[in-house]
Amino acid sequence: METKNISLPQVDLDHISEDEVYPQMDLETTLEECTAALHLFLNNRFADALAVLKPRKSHSMYHAMGFSSILVMQAAMTFDPKDMDAAMTSLRESLHTCQRFRKKTGIMETLASLWHGQSDDRLTEEEMHAELCYAEVLMLKAALTFLDESIISFIKGGMGMRHSYLIYKNCQAMENSISDVDKKKNTHIHFRGGVSMGVGSFNLMLSLLPSRVLRLMEFLGFSGDRELGLSELRDGAASQSLRSILSTLTLLMFHLYTTIILGIGDGNLTEAEALLKPYAEKFPNGALMLFYTARIAVLKGNFTFAQEKFLACIATQEEWRQIHHLCYWELMWAYSFEQNWMEAYRYANLLCKENKWSQATYVFQKAAILSMLPEEEVAKLGENIEALFREVDGVRLRIAGKSIPTEKFAAKKAQRYSAPNSVKLVVPALEMMYVWNGFTVVGKRPELTKNILSTLEKAEEQLTQDSEYYIDDQCVIQLLKGLCLRQLGCLVQAENCFNHVISSESEIKHDDYLVPYTMYELGLLHKQRGDISKAITVIENAKMNYKDYSMESRLHFRIHAALNTMGSFEAKLPPSRTPA
Repeated sequence: METKNISLPQVDLDHISEDEVYPQMDLETTLEECTAALHLFLNNRFADALAVLKPRKSHSMYHAMGFSSILVMQAAMTFDPKDMDAAMTSLRESLHTCQRFRKKTGIMETLASLWHGQSDDRLTEEEMHAELCYAEVLMLKAALTFLDESIISFIKGGMGMRHSYLIYKNCQAMENSISDVDKKKNTHIHFRGGVSMGVGSFNLMLSLLPSRVLRLMEFLGFSGDRELGLSELRDGAASQSLRSILSTLTLLMFHLYTTIILGIGDGNLTEAEALLKPYAEKFPNGALMLFYTARIAVLKGNFTFAQEKFLACIATQEEWRQIHHLCYWELMWAYSFEQNWMEAYRYANLLCKENKWSQATYVFQKAAILSMLPEEEVAKLGENIEALFREVDGVRLRIAGKSIPTEKFAAKKAQRYSAPNSVKLVVPALEMMYVWNGFTVVGKRPELTKNILSTLEKAEEQLTQDSEYYIDDQCVIQLLKGLCLRQLGCLVQAENCFNHVISSESEIKHDDYLVPYTMYELGLLHKQRGDISKAITVIENAKMNYKDYSMESRLHFRIHAALNTMGSFEAKLPPSRTPA
């Protein structure tokens, strides 16, 4: 067969405009294509989602924002400098893209907008969406800036957050003044959903701050209303908009993590399940859906089911190994709650090898878990517990020149092993379980709580009085025993344990966190009894009369959450005294 030579016309690519290669999309088509990319992402097709968004990221505000958002998620999970640089570069480019669609202003209006937010006078629909996208990208950029290691970056991040917040407030004002005709447009649902997500997220995040910090934030123009934040996010989650999933994920994070780590463990699991259900049905093999299904099971005390779902989450995709690491962390705790230390060690070891987020925490956790195993089992694994503890201080991270509180706590605990005559830590894995508020979780399973109580009693019998750490170790055990007893409803015995720690204040040499944290737990015990007045008094005593102890800020978050549940928003200052 004769082959014909087909001559193609010569095309001067240098003179083709970008608009000819990527013709302008209308807003509705843009949102549809970005929604399709989002569905790819939720189906674990992360590279495909980026491939859809990348070609138009310099020409479409929504493509730019979506592309950058995925890179920020990746950077936040890996903590890899290359990923963080790529995300920051993309965010800067996205801000430039969004800026092209914003209303053009003069120099005076631009300067005023930096403080007050851009005026909403005579904005077209496209310009309104540009404001929303700009605010969202600015918020992401500010959040990523906080991870840099300089105080200047913190200041820049704070200014960026404020600018973003003001634009969101301005978008909210636009939403409230928009005509009924415009509200019926197909694209408006996405604007309204974005406003709800932004305003709701800011209010919810700020409401978590201790009162003295919140007062400062309000002075700077922020506001933090928890109920308003939850209400806006619920509206956003129900809006069927492009950002519905973001509002949903924010609520899930609040109910399933924030209220556990920085609160009293009162997350709304019923709401979390209802929020997750439609996504779990639509994306049954989606890694995020499996992960949150498993997390809900953990908080309900269904550890075996949770372990199965975390393993399914790991098996469902290989593209983002970082999601595996989140599962390893959760599996480590799920097995720790059961005191299955060998399986817990397995996942702590994987985190040490593969993840960069917090090596000091992972190494300490691995050593702490090994400490719970018989010496012969540790020897079979070829591990050296003392060497691991001595490694902790050298792998600490510093952000803006400061250590992460949990890493600082771990390093301080591990100092025992750096002395010539090292002294073993007592139940370190159970102590770290408390740091992450795990006793609230394991308390859902009375039989497991009793098993932990038995472990604590055995450890108490083995304490030696000739150690300089004897009182500290005894008080650690008394605090943890009190937590178990309170969860089991043995309130008198729990109170005795807590009072033992508080009465030993002058003899505690190293673990300075014990007394204020124990007072907080004693306050929750009084709340459980229904004595709200006494609960408030004890908790505020812990708040006002102790400072400069390990994980102080974490306790202040928990105190703030506890007092809010009891209707106390302002401290009724008790007579001050100087802690011994």
